[in-house]
Amino acid sequence: ETSQNGKLPNEMVLQARIVPDWLYYYGGLADKVEGRVIPLDRTSVLNYTLREPLGVVGVIMPWNSPLFLTIMAVAPALAAGNTVVIKPSEVTPASVIEAARLAEEAGIPEGVINVVTGDRITGEALVDHPDVAKIAFTGGVGAGRAIGARAASRLAHFTLELGGKSANIVFPDADLRQAEAGLLAGIFAAAGQTCVAGSRALVHRKIRDDLLEVLSKRAAGIKIGDPLDPATQMGPVASKQQLEKDESMVSRAVADGAELIFGGRRANPEAFPNGYFFSPTILGNVLPDSFIAQNEVFGPVLSVIPFEDEEEAIAIANGTPFGLAAGVWTLDIRRAHRMARELQAGTVWINMYRAMTFNSPFGGYKSSGVGRQNGIEAIDQYLQTKSVWCELSDDVQDPFVMRS
Repeated sequence: ETSQNGKLPNEMVLQARIVPDWLYYYGGLADKVEGRVIPLDRTSVLNYTLREPLGVVGVIMPWNSPLFLTIMAVAPALAAGNTVVIKPSEVTPASVIEAARLAEEAGIPEGVINVVTGDRITGEALVDHPDVAKIAFTGGVGAGRAIGARAASRLAHFTLELGGKSANIVFPDADLRQAEAGLLAGIFAAAGQTCVAGSRALVHRKIRDDLLEVLSKRAAGIKIGDPLDPATQMGPVASKQQLEKDESMVSRAVADGAELIFGGRRANPEAFPNGYFFSPTILGNVLPDSFIAQNEVFGPVLSVIPFEDEEEAIAIANGTPFGLAAGVWTLDIRRAHRMARELQAGTVWINMYRAMTFNSPFGGYKSSGVGRQNGIEAIDQYLQTKSVWCELSDDVQDPFVMRS
């Protein structure tokens, strides 16, 4: 995966190591898919439900964490009794192909896990296929909307895990060392190429200048280079297209009045003069309704927005079309939980950032997605419920009266 998308091996190895957690968890749920008996006033009638698989699930995945994100969709789909057809990103197909081969070695029957490679045309064919009962998609909002519309046109099911413009909110009473680390991890880890990137730092005016100074120093010290070098802290972005997007969005932000605090340029190491490296970038004086604050960059670009009080922080944080994640940094426990309730986000981290596990649901509000991954909620997304009624007595019902 590192050779495909340039992310650091330590992150890719970590993802590979936790993949079995998802497989064991959903393997353990596979024999716990249960219906229930419905109590009725008519004691002569037995009414029960069956939880049945949907059938064939199309899984369309992005390039940033190809194997891990694929397993997040495939594991609950298989546990629910479905078969899957995976369309990996054309940028990073190799690891998913290898995983499918390993699945056959492990004993998954032939035809249960299938991989088709290709570009957008292949994905559209999968979405439109009448025998595909559901689409599980992870990627950008535009593509997600198009997939949802196409699937809905034939009444197919879909789960969409889309983009974010997540707010990382720092109050004056926060542990600033923790907050500093959380802000850095939220935007510069994986070169910002993650859906939960904390790309908006909402910082209280009292501490804005001090925190900006610290963040700038830390950003300047980030070692950029070959992702296979153990000393590297940030590798390249995954494609020329993404590199050009980073450049253009930063240029537009500066033209819109943002202050370039650090970075904002290509940063090719000497050994890779033509590489797709972009410097860690910090923008100050960003207006909450500006283009850079409202749109996902998917790169190492942090927009710093000051706020005065809790009410303003909530308004700014919720003031985008997105709602995937948010971070809150405060030692005031009451404030922390007030914020968690008020923030329009599927995941809220308090005094931490960018954590995930197999048994805790993950997904977005608003334009950040439809449905949930992980946890018991995920397996429910790949099942349909059948209600079965059975008359056990000899009674003859009036054919013109519906009975409950």
